[in-house]
Order: sequence, then C-alpha cells, then structure tokens
Amino acid sequence: MRVLGLESSCDETGVAIYDSERGLLADALYSQVALHADYGGVVPELASRDHVRKLLPLIREVLAKAQLQGSDLDGVAYTAGPGLAGALMVGACAGRAMAYGWGVPALAVHHMEGHLLAPMLEGNPPEFPFIALLVSGGHTQLVRVDGIGQYRMLGESLDDAAGEAFDKAAKMLNLGYPGGPQLALAAESGDVSRFTFPRPMVNRPGLDFSFSGLKTYTMNTVAECRGDGVLAETDRNDIAAAFQEAVVDTLTIKCLRALKQEQLKSLVIAGGVSANRALRTRLEQRLATISARVFYARQAFCTDNGAMIAYAGCQRLLAGQSEGLAVQVRPRWPMDELADLQGNGGAAE
Repeated sequence: MRVLGLESSCDETGVAIYDSERGLLADALYSQVALHADYGGVVPELASRDHVRKLLPLIREVLAKAQLQGSDLDGVAYTAGPGLAGALMVGACAGRAMAYGWGVPALAVHHMEGHLLAPMLEGNPPEFPFIALLVSGGHTQLVRVDGIGQYRMLGESLDDAAGEAFDKAAKMLNLGYPGGPQLALAAESGDVSRFTFPRPMVNRPGLDFSFSGLKTYTMNTVAECRGDGVLAETDRNDIAAAFQEAVVDTLTIKCLRALKQEQLKSLVIAGGVSANRALRTRLEQRLATISARVFYARQAFCTDNGAMIAYAGCQRLLAGQSEGLAVQVRPRWPMDELADLQGNGGAAE
C-alpha cells in the first residue's frame, strides 16, 4: 500500500509517501522558522497561510521524487490534531479532497502517534511493548505502548512541556528563535558545574513532570547574573548548560522509573526534544547500565514531518480504518482516545 502523508499541525509543512513493502519512497519538508523568527514564536494565521502556499508544491515535488502519479496512491493520511486549528484544516481539507478525487480512502492521524511511531521508519525498529517518552514543545508524556493504538498514559507534564520550557529559557537568555536548539548550542560552551538547578518532582513518587518552577529558577538566575547590566556570554552559556542538565536529568530519572515500574527494557523517545544530543547520550549511558535500549528517529524525523504521518496512516489503513467525507480536526485530542488496529476504542488496560 502506498500512502501520501501530510503534516501541517504547526509551523512546518511536511509531505511524504510511504510504501508498506518498500518503505519510505520520498519526503519533503518546508519550515516556517524564518517567517516567525521576528515574532519570537508561531503566529497561527501566518502559519495557516504559509501551509496553503507550500502544500501543493510539496505534494508535486514528492510525487516526482517517487516517480508516481496521484492515481498510483492507495490512500491519503493527514494530521487532524492536536495542533493549531487553522493549520490543521489546511492539511485535512487538502488530504480529504485529494483522496476523494483519486478514489482512495483517507485517514486522520494523531500528531503524537506519528511522533511515537517515527522510530519505526529506521532500520532496527523497537518491538512492542515499550515505554515511550513523547517530548516536544507541546507535550511531555510517558506512555506504555503495547501496540499501535494500545496506549496507557503513565505520566505527563502538569504545566509546561519540556520543549516549551527550553524555548522560554532561551528567550530569557536572548538566544534567538527557535529557542531549544539555540539553548542546546550555548550549553555546549557552558560550565555545567557552576549552577545547580532543581530537578522538579523527582523526589516524589509517580511519573508526572513539572517544568514551570525550573523556568522561574532560570529567570531568577538570569536576573542575579545580569544585575543592572547586560548578561555576559559566559553567564549565558553556563545558565544554558545548567538548565539543559536539569531537564535531561529529570527526563532520564523518570524514564528509568517507568521502565522499572512496567518491567520493560525498551524505551522510545520521540518529538522535537528527542533530537537533543545531551538527552540521547544520557539515556544511552543510563539504560546500558540496566541492559535496556533506547530507540529514536533520525534527526530529520524528530521534528514535525510527513514521513511519520504517512507511516502511521499506512498502518491504520492496512487495518481497514478510514474516514468519512466530513473533514474534522481536533486541536486538542487525548491520545488514549485512539482505537487500536482492531478498531477497539480507548486506552489499553
């Protein structure tokens, strides 16, 4: 089965074609980072307009790369949520319309399920069951995964997501946009031992997260170092290193706790923050001590992309799931409401 995948949940337009027998045939991505940089964050209306401009040219590009026509496809998958409502509508309307025109089924994909399954695109994918750490600008969740659609939430952030905390800390340090990668780069030149930032909620039972207090601690540290002047580059780098160390340590502690609780030996990390090299290195080191393994997607597929949507959609289309003619998007969409591949609704017990 050949499936066209469309991703337009936020500020990146992603298109890909996945073949159930041959794997990923082609993909293309357009990032709106430059468009939103002047605003220091994503402007929803501008994001929607840019998806309208870029989506069809990217579809033509991907079809040409794969040497296919639209009539050669067997299905269309599109992100239906969670995300920005207007941005989601662009991909959903285009996907549903093309599927209708080509006479093939359409499938609405959950954005975070796409991220969760992105490591399956690699040469040595994890086997079920495993623990998944979904960590991005909008989500920080620990999930037990027993199969596609068989998800049990173990813990999540009670306030800011880790990626959001990275971006806000970077803004405090005047590191530019997008903040997360800029902070990670500054941290490479910092002295991680100069400051000791708190590891929120690690000294209490459970697997939930909280990063708002860490954000406040960062703001106070910046103010103390800056005084009445400008923050020195050395101070900026040292604060960035301490902040990143605290987040990485917190995520690692909770991942190890989840693996022990569920008695599993495989961990998947997915979402934009899973591209962070310090996090990958720490998890690899710590999991090796308990004979466990960590899996993640290639760097290009950690952030939003069409390949993960094409893959997730293909698995559900193969199982016979599809959408009606109505176009519906869900800016808020709990993942435990997804049906499994047999069509059973709700989370795994």
